[in-house]
Amino acid sequence: MDIEAHSGGAKPRRRRSPDEARAQALDCAKRLLIHQGPTGVTLQAVAREIGVTHGNLIHHFGSAAQLQSALMGAMVRDLAKALEAAVVHVRSDESVPRTLIDIVFDAFDEGGAGQLAAWIAVSNRYEHLEPVREAVGELVAALDEKMRDVQDDGGPPPRIPSALLFITLCAFGDAMIGGPLRDMLGRDRESVRRLAAHLLPNLLLQIDNNVNSY
Repeated sequence: MDIEAHSGGAKPRRRRSPDEARAQALDCAKRLLIHQGPTGVTLQAVAREIGVTHGNLIHHFGSAAQLQSALMGAMVRDLAKALEAAVVHVRSDESVPRTLIDIVFDAFDEGGAGQLAAWIAVSNRYEHLEPVREAVGELVAALDEKMRDVQDDGGPPPRIPSALLFITLCAFGDAMIGGPLRDMLGRDRESVRRLAAHLLPNLLLQIDNNVNSY
């Protein structure tokens, strides 16, 4: 069975392959998650948005839980791709701090990774994050390679994992509650990104007596 829009006498039906139908439903579910949060991702809401019946979605996903699992998987893969893109930029771009921050912040904001992370945490379904592990490891290695190129020989190792933790937590917080907080404090949309870009180089190369404390 293919997902088909209700004709209503106005537009002819266009049969779609199962893969096209699932992709359309997942795209819609992602928009609902970003704009309405996890509670907005229901079979009824997705069916209504794309103009199909509840039964069509049941056929393709089986249940609301399976639709949500498929959405989590698709969005985690998107996040992994964003991190892979960050690896490429880190290895080729001289303006590492701002480039890296923009990629990660965009993934958590427009890409929906902030809502996704909150959803996974609330539902305790951390197994969905496993595909991100390899991408994070590659990004750590790329940053380590880049920073060792610019630091003096014999210096302490850069705090790459701590730097990525800092960036990710900033991006997550900005995506989830940054808007209201910026309004309260009279800051513009780019303020957190600029702050992170300013602090990142110091975090990467900071030297003190507690080199392993961060």
